[in-house]
Amino acid sequence: MSDSTTETTDTFALDFSTTPSPERRAAAEREEILADPGFGKHFTDHMASVEWTIDDGWHNASIHPYGPLSLDPSASVLHYAQEIFEGMKAYRHADGSIWSFRPDANARRFARSARRLALPELPESVFVESIRQLVAADQDWVPSAPETSLYLRPFMIATEAFLGVRAAHAVQYHCIASPAGAYFTSGPKPVSIWLSTQYARAARGGTGAAKTGGNYAASLLPQQEAYEHGCQQVMFLDSEKGEYLEELGGMNVVLVRSDGTLVTPDSDSILEGITRDSILQLALDRGLRVERRAVSLTEWRDGVADGTITEAFACGTAAVVTPIAELRGDGFTIGSPTTGAGELTMSLREELTDIQYGRRADPHGWMVRLTDPTSSAE
Repeated sequence: MSDSTTETTDTFALDFSTTPSPERRAAAEREEILADPGFGKHFTDHMASVEWTIDDGWHNASIHPYGPLSLDPSASVLHYAQEIFEGMKAYRHADGSIWSFRPDANARRFARSARRLALPELPESVFVESIRQLVAADQDWVPSAPETSLYLRPFMIATEAFLGVRAAHAVQYHCIASPAGAYFTSGPKPVSIWLSTQYARAARGGTGAAKTGGNYAASLLPQQEAYEHGCQQVMFLDSEKGEYLEELGGMNVVLVRSDGTLVTPDSDSILEGITRDSILQLALDRGLRVERRAVSLTEWRDGVADGTITEAFACGTAAVVTPIAELRGDGFTIGSPTTGAGELTMSLREELTDIQYGRRADPHGWMVRLTDPTSSAE
């Protein structure tokens, strides 16, 4: 199922009030951070927030100073994990303008996640406007070095002070932003993946297709196991039979066949990746075949052995595309079908990142301008 499924675009609107931070970082301090931001370590001066209650709906939209949240100890998010989030980026183009990549798709996935977690659906227009307003306030935090970006983390939490087991009647939406350095400082490096057979990420009918923290919490112990085996990521199989590929701890997986066909696992317990959806569309644009279906571990093993599978990669917002060197498990290794990163893998990665950074035409209209070239928050 493609993330680009047609859905109705809402026209709901909220006016965002703005309270400038009295403690904005000085330009020199900010530039020092941007020179080596890492990932998720530093945060901009402001955040976006919108409140929801069962009586008043969505209201009180604001851009205000970044800071701690105040929660009652009985807030339902702390007890029943009723929360969702998204991950996306803002990119500075060569002319200084700032753009986001498919924010409408993130908004629709956010709404689907909310639906599954019994949270109110934030209108797409409000989601996108919160991104626009936050980036406008903190645009000086968007780095300009190659392959850098401003990572955006929209999230929604149930805040009602109530211990009954039901959907919360009070919710908060927030979006924070963090400058992100290049994921690969010297080009994408193939990674080793550990196959988890003892643990499952999500089950059929569960929350696997939603972007909620519990799915990631479930992956942390197996991820530690992967590290102990010298691997950088963990791969999960389906929870029913333990035969079919699902996804990694935080990325989708794609196999490339010798005829150029891209094959990716599909089930109702896999998060529909926007990066994956975009890469597969670029492959279709080239006239390649794309198959979204059940993919067994045996198919991967046999395909590498007989040469019908020639490349493998993982994809997601943070790294975009990561070549897979090998899949390891108890007593076996499915080695890399190629030496280093595959040619098609890297070609598709280059095409997508060129679109994101404005170095190549955007035939699908995926990029959305957030600020003009001459804009400045200072």
